[in-house]
Amino acid sequence: MKKYVLITILSALFQSLFSQTTITLEDCKQRAVDNYPLIRQYDLISLSKDFTISNLSKSYLPQISLNGQATYQTEVTKLPIDFSSLNIPINIPSMSKDQYKATLEASQLLWDGGTIKAQKEVTKANAEVGNKKVEVELYTVKDKINELYFGILTIDEQLKLFDLNESDMKTNRAITESMLRNGIAMQSDLDQIDVELLNIDQKRTEQKSLRTAYLKMLSLFIHQDLNDSTLLEKPQDEAILNEQINRPELSLYESQRDYYTIYNKTITAKNMPQIGLFAQGGYGRPGLNMLEDKFKFFAVGGIKLNWNIGNLYTKKNEKRLINNNITDINIQQDVFMFNTNVQLTQAREEIIKQKRLIEKDDQIIKLRESVKNSTGSKYKNGITQVNDLIRDTNSESQARQTKALHQMQYLMSIYKYKHISGN
Repeated sequence: MKKYVLITILSALFQSLFSQTTITLEDCKQRAVDNYPLIRQYDLISLSKDFTISNLSKSYLPQISLNGQATYQTEVTKLPIDFSSLNIPINIPSMSKDQYKATLEASQLLWDGGTIKAQKEVTKANAEVGNKKVEVELYTVKDKINELYFGILTIDEQLKLFDLNESDMKTNRAITESMLRNGIAMQSDLDQIDVELLNIDQKRTEQKSLRTAYLKMLSLFIHQDLNDSTLLEKPQDEAILNEQINRPELSLYESQRDYYTIYNKTITAKNMPQIGLFAQGGYGRPGLNMLEDKFKFFAVGGIKLNWNIGNLYTKKNEKRLINNNITDINIQQDVFMFNTNVQLTQAREEIIKQKRLIEKDDQIIKLRESVKNSTGSKYKNGITQVNDLIRDTNSESQARQTKALHQMQYLMSIYKYKHISGN
């Protein structure tokens, strides 16, 4: 029976261990980006670009148009010659005041001055700008993941220290129980320690509840079910700081400049002449012979030149406007670089500060532990009160909590620096 119970316990233990999920910071970032609703804009931008380019390519196909009209006019063209006085039997026909025409026209573009090609390049450049904007917005998601992930790790460190503090308090309680049996301590001493144990348990409950809330928020971002047994792998402590800025905003600025540079080509192209072929066939009254007032079939074909010279009036201002836009982008990039460098300086100083604080924490913990041990020895010998023992035990625990907080803040500062720099 005992053997069966032991096997059952061990089986449950192994099942519990293997059911635990371990996740990493980089996995969370990648999952969050892959599952964020904004990611779907990549497909929409790509489809929009393909549709637009396809429509532009169809401009090279023959263009067919069907036209029809029926008109009535108050006067028609006549020859101003009167043959009646000459007694010559000549009858000069005239057109009818009601006229009808139906035509089918086909035109083929031969050369458009590079307009369609320029518009295709603009479409691609505009799609690239859209993609870069999405990348910039998705980059902010990674910052939120950093906050949630390190928030959970900080709570985990706090929970470990609560266990350590609880262990010390239970040791003190065992000592007090022994002293109480020997008539050296009082029941109130034991009660005070029990109060501290309840306080520790209360703080643990608060932190566990906060951890659950953080895990739920992280679950929503990464689209993966996380529970209280989920373990978060602590990132490596790598204080290798790359000063080169590699943020997606820089790619966005570059793509915006490329867009305006390419758009400049459309201004040149639309000021060029266009050459094409055309053919027209129709049926109407009159036909091509205006003096023959009958319904006739007719056809016309040839080559035509179209040149909108009016665009030249605004060409210079349009190019100036493009240069202004590029200058504005350069200013935005300069401001971004300045602000980013300021943030990097602050993050670098924060790393240095946290590292120095951790060095002091080790000294403080060592001294607090010595004081606690001394107070414990005095309490066993009846020289000091239980309040002093509880105070010094909590002081040592607080010192350890402070160090754990500084260690996590130090790690967070490193990854904040990496996020700001884009490395």
